[in-house]
Amino acid sequence: MKKLLFLFAFLLVGSTQMRADEGMWLPSEILKKIKDIQSQGFKLSAEDIYSVNQSSLKDAVVRFGGGCTGELISPEGLLITNHHCGYGQIQSHSSVEHDYLKDGFWAMSRAEELPNPGLSVSFLEYMTDVTDEVLKGYKPKMTEEKRIALVEKNSQKIIDKAVGENKHLVAHVKPIYYGNQYFLFVYKVYTDVRLVGAPPSSIGKFGGDTDNWMWPRHTGDFSLFRVYAGADNEPAEYSEHNVPFRPKKYFKVNAKGIREGDFTMVYGFPGTTREYLFSEAVKYTALVSNPHKIALRTLRLNIQREEMAKNQAVRIQYASKNASVSNAWKKWQGEAKGILRMKAIENKQDFEAKFDQWAEGKPEYENLVERFKALYASIEELSLVQDYQTEALNAVELIAFAGRGQANAEKFYKDYYQPIDKASFIALYKAYSQNIADEYQSPYFKEQLQKFGSVEAWAEALFTDTPNLAMAEEIYRETNAWFRENIAPALSEVNTEITLLYRAYMRGMMEYNEATNGGKIFYPDANSTLRVTYGKVKGYKPADAIYYTPISSLDGVIEKDNPDIYDYNIPQKLRDLHAAKDYGRWEVDGSVPVAFIATNHTSGGNSGSPVLDAEGNLIGVNFDRVWEGTMSDVVYDPEICRNIALDIRFALFVIDKLAGAKHLLDEIEIVQ
Repeated sequence: MKKLLFLFAFLLVGSTQMRADEGMWLPSEILKKIKDIQSQGFKLSAEDIYSVNQSSLKDAVVRFGGGCTGELISPEGLLITNHHCGYGQIQSHSSVEHDYLKDGFWAMSRAEELPNPGLSVSFLEYMTDVTDEVLKGYKPKMTEEKRIALVEKNSQKIIDKAVGENKHLVAHVKPIYYGNQYFLFVYKVYTDVRLVGAPPSSIGKFGGDTDNWMWPRHTGDFSLFRVYAGADNEPAEYSEHNVPFRPKKYFKVNAKGIREGDFTMVYGFPGTTREYLFSEAVKYTALVSNPHKIALRTLRLNIQREEMAKNQAVRIQYASKNASVSNAWKKWQGEAKGILRMKAIENKQDFEAKFDQWAEGKPEYENLVERFKALYASIEELSLVQDYQTEALNAVELIAFAGRGQANAEKFYKDYYQPIDKASFIALYKAYSQNIADEYQSPYFKEQLQKFGSVEAWAEALFTDTPNLAMAEEIYRETNAWFRENIAPALSEVNTEITLLYRAYMRGMMEYNEATNGGKIFYPDANSTLRVTYGKVKGYKPADAIYYTPISSLDGVIEKDNPDIYDYNIPQKLRDLHAAKDYGRWEVDGSVPVAFIATNHTSGGNSGSPVLDAEGNLIGVNFDRVWEGTMSDVVYDPEICRNIALDIRFALFVIDKLAGAKHLLDEIEIVQ
């Protein structure tokens, strides 16, 4: 194992062809990259980025809720993240009488800050390599089942020791490089997190689904929260007696501005990447899975949008749901196009042919390529059934609610509109019937279809004046039981073999790289753990004769402004501020910067991540990627992959001039 770890370390620092832009690096391992980071313009040390002995940049970064990032920007626990990350909380406090989605929300005192049950933020205390402890007792001839059991047993011991009796600590042991290495991550979790401010959705979600994943972008995608703690500054359940949390570290805000070529660093919790996928998996993603999932979500989105356009209450009810469905829908389209444009499938096939030739006579790696091909071919149809189970059968709200225990009924019905769900049921269940081979369809599904004669008649029986929860529960139970008992085991068996192959393939790729000096960068795939990426502010060329400059401005917001289109209808006050050129100290070249793009390698989960300058000051809040570069989860192209960030100056401008919440600016340390 120590030889293997040395190989990883060698490859991380030994390549002469590394690109600064690509890679999601573990903060605890950043010393191996610090010279390259500094060569790009970074002025701090590795210890400034990550330290367990003193406060460091990591102490100002939090995992926000279940899938975003946030960062502390004041000594009084003030936190900034994306508007879309706080969207669920903003919506939960909204009603027709107090439509915070439409009008925005600003707490003008601490007493007005709104609690959010169920929302938490997690600070990383430390991470450490625990590979030897996790694999203690492992023998090379062990079956995979025994290895999995051993890893789970040893991991639990490590977690129990790390957490001890501290009820505020949470720990995870995570594999990287397909289980060739393991790290322990220990977090402290704060559960009293209150909404402080959010611009109107016409700013925070400006451009809506039309502009989502696109550049140029003019979205003020931010919201403000505050972390509260007990008098001892430790986590505490919500109480009016709690006090603002005092962080070890918070970010100063750089309002001096940026320009093309400036250094940028993104520090956050990217969700999932799959940079080392075999070509057959990439082919399935681009040519089969994504097109089917896109089609299913298109059905749902069209139904939702039609009904939302008719009724303000329905628009509020489905605002968050619609945004959630649309987000992946648009991303999958860009991802598939990017994979094909980059010829990622063909390039991987070329590499695999060379690897296969090199592997001849090496027992651990010989025939890996052919085994991959055979295994992926054996589960293609089953994988499509899995996609339809998730995106069709289980995507009907009433069925999912009934089947999962009918928990939080009041909350469910508050944001439920039966005509949307009924139409979705008809569209999705028809698609399942038409696109899944008869032998893989749930027998219960086929029986019910025969019994009622059509999906429409089945829908009439399910969606009565009082929803038929018993039938909904039965649909969920029976269709999922069929999948669980007949499809999932076959998928699991093959995927276990595939995972085992990837573990060997990962080692083989690294040995091949060392033997051939191919210069391939090896960094661990994202897995919702804290990572550092770095790059530069830079435009890009998406097509012939087009070059996108990297900074957008308020002038672009006004150009897109259209009172007749919901997603482009900005507040009148913003129009007035622009007309009067009343920008205050946030004015730059006769306007206000809104967003910028850079070459940082990001993914889902990086939403809300701090974008830092060369001195570790906050210059932006990451919120998206460009549509042409969404394939970066699978294959990264430095010429076209760009992360999109809110320029922090636009957030300051909105807080100052639009909201009039100058008391919030007073607690932020602004470098200008």
